[in-house]
Amino acid sequence: MSDQQLLDITARFRNAMAAVCTPVAVVTAMDGARPHGTTVSAFASLSMSPPSLLVSLDQGSELLSLILQARIFGINVLGSAQSALAAQFARKGKDKFLDVAWRTDHGVPRIAGVPHWVAAEVMDTATVADHTIVFGRALAVESEIVPPLTYHDRVFGTHAAL
Repeated sequence: MSDQQLLDITARFRNAMAAVCTPVAVVTAMDGARPHGTTVSAFASLSMSPPSLLVSLDQGSELLSLILQARIFGINVLGSAQSALAAQFARKGKDKFLDVAWRTDHGVPRIAGVPHWVAAEVMDTATVADHTIVFGRALAVESEIVPPLTYHDRVFGTHAAL
C-alpha cells in the first residue's frame, strides 16, 4: 500500500468513525492525592456476569499508567448538559479538575452531578495498535435517568427517541 493510499484510508476511516454516535465519559484515577481524568468516547459495557466494562486509552496516556498502577479507575458518564465538562477534560494539562466539584469514592475521583458513575477494578488489559483496552469489573455503581451527552460528527449533542 502506498503512503497516499494509507492517508486516504485513514481520512476515510476518521470520517466514518465521526459519523458514529458515541457516549461521552470522563475516566478518572488518583495520582497520589491529585485527581486525574480524561474525556473518552471509547468505552462500553462488556458483561453482566460479572458486571464489567471496557475503556480504550492511548498507550502514552498518563492516566493509563495511573490505572495500571492503582488497578482501579472511575467512569463518569456525562449528561447532555455537561459538554463544557467534556471539553475541559479533553484538553492537555494537570489542572483539568480546576473548579470541578468532585470527591473520592471507592478510591477514585467521582465528579459531582454526573448521571452515571462506576468504580471498577482492572480485570485484564489488551494492547492493540497504539491503544490499551482496560477491562474493569464494577465495584460500585450509581445511575439516574438523564439525557446522555453524545459525540457525533465532531460535536457534542444528545439522543432523542424516535
